[in-house]
Amino acid sequence: MQAQTEPVRVEVLAQAFSQHPNTVREHLDALVADGLILRERVAGPGRGRPAWGYRANPQRSEPDSRVREYGALAGALAAHIATSSHDPAGSGRSAGLQWGRALVGDREGAGAPREYLEDLLTSLDFSPRTDGEDMVLTTCPLLDVALRYPDVVCAVHEGMVAGVLGQLGASDQARLLPFAEDDGCRLCLGGSS
Repeated sequence: MQAQTEPVRVEVLAQAFSQHPNTVREHLDALVADGLILRERVAGPGRGRPAWGYRANPQRSEPDSRVREYGALAGALAAHIATSSHDPAGSGRSAGLQWGRALVGDREGAGAPREYLEDLLTSLDFSPRTDGEDMVLTTCPLLDVALRYPDVVCAVHEGMVAGVLGQLGASDQARLLPFAEDDGCRLCLGGSS
């Protein structure tokens, strides 16, 4: 929910989590009571009273302290690269290439590179959606940092994908187009299958 820019209706969340709307509503009410999310009226698809929409409370930080600390560390590293490198994007991509290669390691028989990459991106909380030859990354585990330092963070992510694909013997010509879609970043993967 933190990655959403607009309030989300109960029905949308229920479908996303394969739950009954009443079950989702109970959980949302608890999150509203804890101040983690906000509830507001949003226009519905039909006539009648507007529905309730829910969004993350921007005044509340991530409740998991480990996530906050990793985000702070990523922010400090991105700030350092942005201010100390003559080519922040190139430095970020280089770091991402190393990270991607390390993620794959020496895994023989890892399967088809594209499927491996999609599973990996899912496990890293990018929520990839296939769109023809490309993928759309609908969430970002470092969105707050990426919004402050897109030249660095997005380059790291692009490099990571290229490093994974290269390590798996596929084309490493991945290109990330940050915030190019309404619901995320476009990952161009021409020739990576």
